[in-house]
Amino acid sequence: MLKKLNFTENKTEILSGLTVALALVPEAVAFAFVAQVDPLVGLYAAFIVCFITSIFGGRPGMISGATGALAVVMTSLVVQHGVQYLFATVILMGIIQLFAGAFRLGKFIRIIPHPVMLGFVNGLAIVIFLAQLQQFQQPDTTAGTVIWTQDNELYIMLGLVAACMAVIHFLPKLTKAIPAPLAGIGIVFSVVYFFGLDTKSVGDMARISGGFPEFSIPNIPLSFESLKIIFPYALTLAGVGLVESLLTLSLVDEITETHGQNSRECLAQGAANVVTGFFGGMGGCAMIGQSMINITSGARKRLSGISASLFLIFFIIVAAPLIEMIPIAALVGVMFMVVIGTFAWSSLRIMHKIPRSDMFVIILVSGTTVIYDLAIAVAVGVIFSALTYAWESAKHMSADITYEEEKDLKTYKLWGPLFFGSTALTYWGAKGFLLVLTRK
Repeated sequence: MLKKLNFTENKTEILSGLTVALALVPEAVAFAFVAQVDPLVGLYAAFIVCFITSIFGGRPGMISGATGALAVVMTSLVVQHGVQYLFATVILMGIIQLFAGAFRLGKFIRIIPHPVMLGFVNGLAIVIFLAQLQQFQQPDTTAGTVIWTQDNELYIMLGLVAACMAVIHFLPKLTKAIPAPLAGIGIVFSVVYFFGLDTKSVGDMARISGGFPEFSIPNIPLSFESLKIIFPYALTLAGVGLVESLLTLSLVDEITETHGQNSRECLAQGAANVVTGFFGGMGGCAMIGQSMINITSGARKRLSGISASLFLIFFIIVAAPLIEMIPIAALVGVMFMVVIGTFAWSSLRIMHKIPRSDMFVIILVSGTTVIYDLAIAVAVGVIFSALTYAWESAKHMSADITYEEEKDLKTYKLWGPLFFGSTALTYWGAKGFLLVLTRK
């Protein structure tokens, strides 16, 4: 149940939700393009997943929707088998996540070491930054390639991005009556509208007008062959979605100094994806960029996420022409500020102070996140950290040596974590042997 809020909190939550909804539109459209589905498939997913997880999720203030990490996995499925198989896969993905929540598997997120968390944050910040660079590119129809925006159009866009970032940075020092990202979007929109500047807008990406999502059962054969096609994708999507959601939850916990509920978030993510699959959406999970926008705008309650989802469906059904006029530069400026706020700059300052193994893990996870995807990056980071811990633990041994002269017997009593790694170290010159030796 939503707690009763005072007027100021209500205003902050709703305005934060509006800001998030504006930022969700181009993101959802872009990820739909990555997955090679209609833009409305991404927008419907953003609306449904955001709405359900905001009400039932384990982390108030966290925003979920269509994400790039999932879109990349979906691409080959859509290309080979079509969008109906995608909807069926999203339903099965949600069922797997429901089982993960029911068996309380979310608690295992605790085993992820802090260096892996820092690498995840830095890698995701880089991914968000690189994604925004696409807005400075345009197709070259003659060569069939993509080129960078040229001359005046580039300068106008850079100026608008800088203006939006300046508003977001300096406005909170003057007033907090309105979320700074929303003010930045509004000011850039006004400048473009009143001065008639020629710059790229949301409508140049895609038309977002549509109706309310309709219920339908995925049109695929109900057979074992269909299950063999969708199950591997569903399992991968479920794992990637839960890892990204739970790591984002942990990050928001750290920022807000509160504690979310991992298992409840797994259940909410699963339920949201099951519903999304039946209503023509591409599925989703937690979004670190939008979550950071929401948190930095002052939102802490469920109302912000609910407002964001309702604003989003309002945009689709009613206000599409107005939203399509919003300059892309304004949204890029917001996301650039998210990148600055998300990247763990402290990790750069402590590089020379921490163990080399931790430094390597941070770099490894960051690079793997950018090159491959989040799930692989976290798995690699956890495995390397575990092996490093095991190796270091094997060195922490001591031995009590006693010698019985009458029996001519020397006994070594070993203390510390003892396993196969320890025996190798012992053989090469540790403090004792796992044997009772008789001197010749």
